Amino acid sequence: MGGENSKLNQKILIVDDEPDITLSFKMILENNGFKVDVYNDPVEALNSFTVSSYDLLLLDIRMPKMDGFQLYDELRKKDENIKVIFITAFDINYEALRKMYPHLKIESFVRKPVDSEHLISAVRSELALP
Repeated sequence: MGGENSKLNQKILIVDDEPDITLSFKMILENNGFKVDVYNDPVEALNSFTVSSYDLLLLDIRMPKMDGFQLYDELRKKDENIKVIFITAFDINYEALRKMYPHLKIESFVRKPVDSEHLISAVRSELALP
């Protein structure tokens, strides 16, 4: 991989309980050359997940049945190399999160509402794309 076409092979999983959010994010990311799968049910996403199938996860933090952190923990049991960006509409306690997930960067958290440029920038940064 590398060069101009490297992002064309990047596959992203979006999990958010709000269908309008997943549809919006999917359209933005696909328009920028990414392959995207979406789920509105975190349990369904977990059950369908296979190792090495995604380069990046976009996970809403507050969802029914299972929050984004629980989903991330479960997905990491299947694939410890997954990268994640957490999405939230609420204020984030970065200090507490840094203790729970010392490997994550502050940039791994995006606050709603997210404009398309910020979303693409965060995704490219997490995937180390230009």
